[in-house]
Amino acid sequence: MAVYVRPEPSFRRAYVQPMPRRWFARRLGWLVHLSLLLGVVFGAAWSLLALRHAAVLRIDTITVDGNRRLSPGEVAGLVESLRDENLLVADLEPARASLLASGWVRDAMLRRVLPSTVHVTLDEREPVGLGRIASRLYLVDSTGHVIDEYGPRFGDLDLPVIDGLSGGAAGSRDDTRRAALAARLIAEIGAHGDLANRLSQVDVANPHDAVVLLSGDPVRIHLGEREFAARLRTYLDVAPMLREAVPDIDYVDVRFDRRVYVGPADDSTGARRVALHPRPGKSTPGPRVRRAAAAAGVMARVGLVAQSGQRRQRGT
Repeated sequence: MAVYVRPEPSFRRAYVQPMPRRWFARRLGWLVHLSLLLGVVFGAAWSLLALRHAAVLRIDTITVDGNRRLSPGEVAGLVESLRDENLLVADLEPARASLLASGWVRDAMLRRVLPSTVHVTLDEREPVGLGRIASRLYLVDSTGHVIDEYGPRFGDLDLPVIDGLSGGAAGSRDDTRRAALAARLIAEIGAHGDLANRLSQVDVANPHDAVVLLSGDPVRIHLGEREFAARLRTYLDVAPMLREAVPDIDYVDVRFDRRVYVGPADDSTGARRVALHPRPGKSTPGPRVRRAAAAAGVMARVGLVAQSGQRRQRGT
């Protein structure tokens, strides 16, 4: 059975006409946006290409900072491969590696400066002595790194000769320890002008016992690995008395607080002990000897043992 329902007037909308679809306008908008995007991409690519070949951005100036021994011309020569490269795209790492290959350069930093400059900042190594390696002299730093071969152009450097370095691969453990010992000794003695002026050679073959030679004195002085200046002064104070007891001395060991060991050059002399305090019928020691004894903490007596030939290698 059919049921008739009267339609609601509010839902009829017979007076509203459907609007035509604007598909053409939408597609036209997409085409416009796509064209703009492609224009931006191609414009950027063209701009980058133009910048890459721009003459104003070609590297033509290299400035240097932090150099003391290397001249600006030498530094510029090490990074010559950067010249005429585009500043924006030039690879700086090969140039930095070339700088680090120089013995003088510990570290280097390269920075781009518009429009056509590369600024180089160097951290140079500081030589502490002249390492004697295979009968030739080389400037070495506090890690044992060989900086450069010593020559006339370094005549302004007044550095002691360092023996005992192997000159092997840079940064080797043994050379690093030995060079560090030599650097500590040279720095400590260098703070005392009167001692620094007399220091001639340092032997660090034993990394626990630095042996030094003074200018005009053939005696090898064992200083150990600490209190270098105080021990060297002790030797200088007692040296006159030591020469009275042992005229021909090979070495003197001042590493031990209460004793100074003397090795005569002539083994046939044998070992003997020399007292620093006065004995009946003997002259009183001079003030320098008394000061040396007091500095060593000896109240009554310091034994000076002359031992033949054999060195004591144990460090203190």
